[in-house]
Amino acid sequence: MNFGGQVALVTGGASGIGRACALEFARGGASVAFVDIAGEDAMTETARALREAGTRVVSFRADVSDFGKAERIVSETRIRLGGLHLLVNAAGINEDAPVWRMTETQWERVIAANLKGAFNYVRAAAAVMREQQFGKIVNVSSVEAFRGRFGVSNYAASKAGLLGFTRAAAADLGRDRVNVNAVAPGFVRTPMSEKLSAEVLDEAARSSVFGRLGEPEEVALVVAFLCSDAARYVTGEVIKVDGGQTL
Repeated sequence: MNFGGQVALVTGGASGIGRACALEFARGGASVAFVDIAGEDAMTETARALREAGTRVVSFRADVSDFGKAERIVSETRIRLGGLHLLVNAAGINEDAPVWRMTETQWERVIAANLKGAFNYVRAAAAVMREQQFGKIVNVSSVEAFRGRFGVSNYAASKAGLLGFTRAAAADLGRDRVNVNAVAPGFVRTPMSEKLSAEVLDEAARSSVFGRLGEPEEVALVVAFLCSDAARYVTGEVIKVDGGQTL
């Protein structure tokens, strides 16, 4: 897809779905900024891969739950890359525990990263996109927003909240020609899923009609579609990218 002349900002861009989205934008001709809390090696390697795809790159090591830092990163992205047109909120964490064992800290950290983090960057980007009367925003939710599964109450709540936020933001920003949508991946082969037990991953693969886990690139292609001109009349929607895991 053609993103020539546009600037994309991707949170959680050093690995997994975020990295795949950043690479998809780079291949489409966009300049790319990414934000992550990953270590220096991962940040450097991702920036190298993006440059090899032929694009300009800036990276920021930051916690997406930091409200003030989001505004500074959006401003710095505009200064260094010349604008901001596409935003993907892919940053997310999980700290699983059954509800009777979950600590206040576990609850608050997951909500802060997964839900407040998206708010921080949408709010910061909204001023830019409203001024230029154009923008595409995609929030990465999860199929856990639609179902109950043991031990993920904080994660499910954050991802379900993200869908409500997506719809409301779409209503807020539609007059300014800003599209706001979400994707809801199922189990995808990422560093986060690699922490799960073999039993959980095997069950997830069996639950897909294709008999396997998803790949980050398969989610990134749907995100790219939602950020393309082909999806100019699509807003406030969520697309499941789960290989039929929730059928």
